[in-house]
Amino acid sequence: MYFKVFLVQVFFLSMSLSAIAQNNQTEITIGPYLQDATPNSIKIMWETSQGEESIVEWGTTPKLGKKTKGTAFEVNYTDSRIHEVELKGLERLSMYYYRVRTAKAVSDIYQFKTPAFAKDQEAFRLVAMSDMQIDSGNPDKFAEIIQDGVLSYLKKEFGGAVPENLGLVMIPGDLVTDGARYYQWKEHFFDPAKELFSQVPVYPVPGNHERNSIYFFKYFSLPKNGHPAYNEHYWYKDHGNIRIIGLDSNEGYRNHFQLDWLKEVLKKTAENDSIDFVFAQLHHPHKSELWLDGEEDFTGKVVEQLENFSTETGKPSLHFFGHTHGYSRGQSRDHKHLWINVATAGGNIDYWGEFAQRNYDEFTVTQDEYGFVMVEVDPNQGDPKFTVKRFSRGNENLHRENELRDSVTVWRFDKKPKTPEGISPKNTQLKSTEIILKADAFESDLSNAKHGASHWQLSQTPDFEKLIVDSWKQYEDWYSYQNLQKDDDLTDEKVHRLPAGQTYYWRVRYRDQNLNWSEWSEPSQFSTLSEESRRAEE
Repeated sequence: MYFKVFLVQVFFLSMSLSAIAQNNQTEITIGPYLQDATPNSIKIMWETSQGEESIVEWGTTPKLGKKTKGTAFEVNYTDSRIHEVELKGLERLSMYYYRVRTAKAVSDIYQFKTPAFAKDQEAFRLVAMSDMQIDSGNPDKFAEIIQDGVLSYLKKEFGGAVPENLGLVMIPGDLVTDGARYYQWKEHFFDPAKELFSQVPVYPVPGNHERNSIYFFKYFSLPKNGHPAYNEHYWYKDHGNIRIIGLDSNEGYRNHFQLDWLKEVLKKTAENDSIDFVFAQLHHPHKSELWLDGEEDFTGKVVEQLENFSTETGKPSLHFFGHTHGYSRGQSRDHKHLWINVATAGGNIDYWGEFAQRNYDEFTVTQDEYGFVMVEVDPNQGDPKFTVKRFSRGNENLHRENELRDSVTVWRFDKKPKTPEGISPKNTQLKSTEIILKADAFESDLSNAKHGASHWQLSQTPDFEKLIVDSWKQYEDWYSYQNLQKDDDLTDEKVHRLPAGQTYYWRVRYRDQNLNWSEWSEPSQFSTLSEESRRAEE
């Protein structure tokens, strides 16, 4: 009898121990995902339910064969651990296979490809998207952007392995709804994107929804080359012939330390002959057509530095931003600099008519749609260029299946259109004070170049120091579902109510759609009859 009781007790004890062991089994909860890639190294991170062991098994074939150990650290005051392993001694432009291991928890085998040095003259692509924080009305939108958007586009257009076709991902903020809520990082950000982030390195900057959370800085291993007091809040990273600059436009970091640091980085970039383009990213817009309340003056100071850098060095630049939930693309008038809102990849769209809105001169396209931006960077045999493409997933009223909705190509070196010639008025006296400035047609030696903008100036002095008209018109202006420039061929400009009895000088310059300006036309002169002379003639 006692022996039977003993056996029953042993049985239940063993079952309990088995259950405890099962409950304590290490699981991979996030990852793996890629960080901070160079031609010769890469960082691999993942999260587990417990366990300190951090091992990456890797090699040039699926058989792997090599093993590298790293570190583990706590994330939320539980047994959960984030793991980080850096692989070194890699060959540039090479495909590698890897898997991660913590105790008995082992991931699937994934691939990545190391980037090129600038001297390799290797073309590559990157994806930029933002504001994927979950929308309760469309909770699976970010997963859709990744699966049916980015990955489907790459497979359809290029085939083969993802790392062969995409170099990196840039995210200018608002990765989750509330960065202080631990569960959202796994459920809302990493899980939907695991197929992409396990094969291509991702480089985010914080948005306001991250709430300056420690989780952001634990989950990402960003370059540590910013100001020591603000580590990983701002940084730069070279990939091929571009320099990526990550900035923090959130409250508490809009200070002179960051602006001074940016000034120094741009100064060094100007001296670096290997860098052809600068791609900056920060969360808040300087100007926003869909949502004026989201604008931030600090971003304007960043834009000014980037504009001056591009004009002084001849190296084109752009800044990616988000915060406003819709796509916009604009360009600085006097500088080879693009403004690109790469939202929204999940957050609720800011629709036309929903908020206070304004039509800005800089923007040619604004769309209240979901989507992502693909950038193709091409060394082009010593004549570098990049092409920005916006692929749309539509909105709640109209679905779009990765529809190309906007595109612009920018060259490293100027390719000036031919200088326009003023046609009329020219060396004449006019009765009317309502006139039309007219110039000849746009021409360029650049193949397939098209008229992108015209800049008209009218002055009472031949040095154009005293401007009466300073008008900049672009070839398109998509605002609230309408192209407000639809019927403007950009070769004339109406001027109203000029003062009578004055002499005037005018000139015009043309820009192509690739941001190349022509020289100014030779100034043309005309005058208007005085009121007395006009009445006498009548």
